[in-house]
Amino acid sequence: MFISKFGSAPKFYARAPGRVNLIGEHIDYCGYAVLPMAIEQDILIAVEPVQTQVVQLANTNSLYLDFSTSVNNIQINKTKPQWHNYFLCGLQGIQEHFGLNNPTGMNCLLDGTIPPSSGLSSSSALVCCAGLVTLRANGKTLSKVELAEICTKSERYIGTEGGGMDQSISFLAEEGTAKLIEFSPLRATDVRLPSGATFVIANSCVEMNKAATSHYNIRVMECRLATKLLSKSKGLEWRKMLRLHDVQTKLGVSLEEMLTIVEEVLHPEPYSTEEICKCLGISLEELRSQILSQNMQDVSTFKLYQRAKHVYSEAARVLEFQKICSEAPANALQLLGELMKQSHISCREMYECSCPELDRLVDICLQFGAIGSRLTGAGWGGCTVSMVPTDKLNTFLKNVKKAYYQTDGQRRPLERVNEGLGSFCF
Repeated sequence: MFISKFGSAPKFYARAPGRVNLIGEHIDYCGYAVLPMAIEQDILIAVEPVQTQVVQLANTNSLYLDFSTSVNNIQINKTKPQWHNYFLCGLQGIQEHFGLNNPTGMNCLLDGTIPPSSGLSSSSALVCCAGLVTLRANGKTLSKVELAEICTKSERYIGTEGGGMDQSISFLAEEGTAKLIEFSPLRATDVRLPSGATFVIANSCVEMNKAATSHYNIRVMECRLATKLLSKSKGLEWRKMLRLHDVQTKLGVSLEEMLTIVEEVLHPEPYSTEEICKCLGISLEELRSQILSQNMQDVSTFKLYQRAKHVYSEAARVLEFQKICSEAPANALQLLGELMKQSHISCREMYECSCPELDRLVDICLQFGAIGSRLTGAGWGGCTVSMVPTDKLNTFLKNVKKAYYQTDGQRRPLERVNEGLGSFCF
């Protein structure tokens, strides 16, 4: 297809995998560690560097239209998160990092097996793959950590305020292990999962593009505002504080103590912009110009108590998950399963990032033998991840297919992750 499209053969290929997050949802952009692993589904790009300073993009999926642009005139449309804009994020990130004045043009053919808008990081994998392609085509080199950090920043060109988990695991993943991803500085530690369990990814078939809606960025801003109010109440330099992790670090207290502080300082009722201004002692104009991002100007209420409660409790669950995997007690699977269930409840009730289909799918998975089950990814659609005893896997898959997929003709209960149900074991 590459030759028929561009008239010559590709010179090299680049690959970036998707990921599933086992636990630690919506806390990377708050500064806290997460626990994902890469999956075999990926983005693959065939590349031919060319003499002209033009990038031509084509996709093996005819639903995604061809695109071309000058490498010296990159324009990323935030209002329409089309597939080529994610490529342009990675392209621009590498160009800016190296200050490339005469960047190489490229013919690129993209193929992907990560289902779009499924919570398995298809968009971040595309940004990472585009960054890798641009790096190679221009004869530059970077470490995996440097690539992850650049691609994290460059994906924000499309308007999402992500924290870095997706890009980090795409570059730092290794076969046969999950990773504890920590930030500032970025580092990854192997987490060996206990044997006897299989992790099953199930697609709710509800698509959610976080760049196309405001849900995700509102949560980021609510966490930032909670950071400001908690900092102000404790006499910290609140104007400099951006992440909930920063508050804990400055106070030098445990996550459990932070949860107590949240109870003392914040109230469960939504905060109006006027109340936030009063708490911080600033004007509405200053709030809008100095704190709220451009796409948050029209939001009038924010839930700060619930978001902070989720973040601090979820951060604690991540550390407990890692500890259980490290110590491997006899009841490790049951303990991990309980943490996964607690995580989903918090995502649903405190962070409000679930949806009826995800809740139903989690319930079905637990009903038919999963030890733990939760949404994975940003939420509001996408996938669940469930931990299932390996000896019960076949019965589990059969029952979940019947209960969730075969009751709706629009859902396709096929065997791979990108087509419905998929599994991987340790």
